[in-house]
Amino acid sequence: MDDYCDQEVANVGSDEENYEDDSLVGSDEENYEDSLVGSDEENYEDDSHIYQDEISIHNCNETNIFTILKVDDIRKRLDDDIAKVSSVLFVSRGAATILLCKNNWDADKVNEEWFADEEKVRKDLGLIVEDCTSMAADDDKEEFFCGICLENYSYVDNAVGVDGCGHLFCRTCLGTYVSISINDGRGCLMMRCPQPKCGAAVGRELVYSLASDEDKKKYDDYLIRSYIEDRTKTKWCPAPGCEYAVDCVVGSSNNTGRNFDVTCNCSYEFCWNCLEEAHSPVNCEITAKWIEKNSSESENTTWILTYTKPCPKCKKPIEKNQGCMHMTCKPPCRFQFCWLCLGPWSEHGKNSGGYYSCNTYDNAKRSGVYNEDERKKEMAKKSLVKYTHYYERWASNSSSQKKAAEDLQKMQNVNIVKLTEIQGKPGTELEFIIEAWLQIMECRRVLKWTYAYGYYLSEDRTAKKQLFECMQGEAEAALERLHQCAEVEIQKYLEAEALLPGLISLTSIGVTGSLLL
Repeated sequence: MDDYCDQEVANVGSDEENYEDDSLVGSDEENYEDSLVGSDEENYEDDSHIYQDEISIHNCNETNIFTILKVDDIRKRLDDDIAKVSSVLFVSRGAATILLCKNNWDADKVNEEWFADEEKVRKDLGLIVEDCTSMAADDDKEEFFCGICLENYSYVDNAVGVDGCGHLFCRTCLGTYVSISINDGRGCLMMRCPQPKCGAAVGRELVYSLASDEDKKKYDDYLIRSYIEDRTKTKWCPAPGCEYAVDCVVGSSNNTGRNFDVTCNCSYEFCWNCLEEAHSPVNCEITAKWIEKNSSESENTTWILTYTKPCPKCKKPIEKNQGCMHMTCKPPCRFQFCWLCLGPWSEHGKNSGGYYSCNTYDNAKRSGVYNEDERKKEMAKKSLVKYTHYYERWASNSSSQKKAAEDLQKMQNVNIVKLTEIQGKPGTELEFIIEAWLQIMECRRVLKWTYAYGYYLSEDRTAKKQLFECMQGEAEAALERLHQCAEVEIQKYLEAEALLPGLISLTSIGVTGSLLL
């Protein structure tokens, strides 16, 4: 009978040999900034160990004013800003558009720079003042020379001049130049005269007079994108396919710990500050760390460190999946070694305490040789167990939140009509059921993120951690009762006439508030 077992070999896809987790070092600063400190190969630190001073719950009492903007609203605001700058500076609307594009649509900054040094601004942006004498002289000519196609054309029928510099081109060539510029991307908003060594700006009016309808639409889209993406107060809704933008007027200059959650008209809830899904009561810093941790391969590395050992010869990590200590590495290595001490199996026998009772490891452990490796493995194992605990509950609430959204849709479209007929009540008297499902969705979202918060909560803050977990447990229990009523017990009323006292009372209690204190 063969006295050894071939064991599974797990190849690591990453070239990283540093299996240590990152440590998050706390700070006592009031701005809650986190320091991310990478650990070296000699030390393993658990990245969930953050001092409580770093973690801030959003203060929902502070008001942020959000305005949802449709494309038409954006276009109106854009045109209003252009008109104001044009009126104040006595420039064309095309010049005003260029000035605003250059200054991220900040009218105050435009005015400040303009009145500080108008000549410099004009030179930098190509807003050249027209030479009326030169233009009048050109009007007397019957023909002109196009600098693009190098042909002579009738001045009256084909001449198109760039504002300011007065360079003339035939309509076909300049139109083609404009079309190519527009199709090259957003840089067309700062288009310049095609004449070599001329930096005169090509204004919005000239573009519209030459571009096709399709190119005009693209140009307008670039303007709208510039207006939203270059300004600090507006952002697009990150939901796929959504065309709404959100304008935020923050009531304070200090945004630390604020609640930036906003619900778009498309029903998607997101954080205006970081554009991730709505994550209150957790701040954006903790959210970013949690999302990165969930998506990175660091946990795979931690698992490998915890449950595998490297082959002493080829260094590939090996998982022990059977009971014996005799390991044989995968081909082509096939090195045979002892799982306990990683020494060659050929050296094991009576002198080493027996084939399956290796005392080399015990002796080395008593002398302190293996203590550091074992310490790192133990810390890695604890970190993995802790992360798994919080991630499973985070993912479970996330899944329940999505299921609640589906159930709400079904309730609105199908079940509420049935209940109206069965109960003999108008739909307005059954709106509390819809409110219950909306509350369930919101509570699932809040509870989901409390597990990310709990993962990074310092173990040293025992009293605060116990209070948090107590509140979390109470909220979880209350939500489960409400969810049970809305999901299971409501089915009884779809089949028989009855009142709904349990669901009404649970809905009126409200579960979310306790977690937002």
